[in-house]
Order: sequence, then C-alpha cells, then structure tokens
Amino acid sequence: MLRREKGFTLIELLIVIAIIGILAAIAIPMYRTQTIKAKMTEVTNGMSNVASAVAAYWQEAAGGGAAQWPDAGTKAIIQSSLGVSLNALDRVQEMKVDSSNGQITATVTNIDTSVNSQTLILTPSTASDNSVSWSWSGGAGMPPAYIPKR
Repeated sequence: MLRREKGFTLIELLIVIAIIGILAAIAIPMYRTQTIKAKMTEVTNGMSNVASAVAAYWQEAAGGGAAQWPDAGTKAIIQSSLGVSLNALDRVQEMKVDSSNGQITATVTNIDTSVNSQTLILTPSTASDNSVSWSWSGGAGMPPAYIPKR
C-alpha cells in the first residue's frame, strides 16, 4: 500500500490567495479612511474648544447689548483674545475667527494628501435667547467623508 503525502492542492492554495486578495482590497481603503478620520479628530476638537470660547464671547457681548463676534485672524490672536491655546495642535496649520459672522476656519496639515491644505469650517447660528449652535462644513476641496456630522 502506498503512503500518500499530505498537503494542500494547488487549487486550495489559489482559493486562499484569492480570498486574502479580496479582503485586502476592501480593508486597506477602509483602514486609510478611518486613519484620516481619527487624525481629523484633533482638528475638530481644537475647533470645538475655540467654538466654546467664541460662544462665551458672543453671549457676554450680547448681555451688554452689543452682540459681536471676536476678531481673531490667527492662532496667536485666538490665544491672546479668547484664551484658547492651539500651538500644541500639530494638525492645524492656521485657524481664524471671522469677526463679521463668527465663522471659525481651520486649515488642515500633517494628515494625508487628500486633506492637507484643505479647510474645515464651523459656522454659528444664534437664537433669540443669544444661544449659539454650530454647523460643520468644508472648503471647496475637503472630501465630504471627513467633515463631522454634528
């Protein structure tokens, strides 16, 4: 009686390689997207901190009868006028607050070529009781997948 060697056939190996290839084709782009979203969290958290300071500024100014937005055109001015330090954020190239409408704009850097040098925008809207709510949007080249939902 002959003893047969045990092992995998060529077709079995090809099927395993094909399955691995299909999984890699799906998983790698999803991993890249999730990595970019995770890095964008640093930007959105920094902008949220600035938004809280801007809302407090608005409410204090509105309480005195002269509702206005702060004029902060750079990260340094945001720190000196609103008390929010952004220098530790490596993924924010520049941030500004527009004094005409309170819009906060951040330029993204050090994340990925698809979002570097793009802008993320946080726009305020005010209610009759001087409360401020915020909505997210992106600049012209910002991929919609990386803009926060709220």
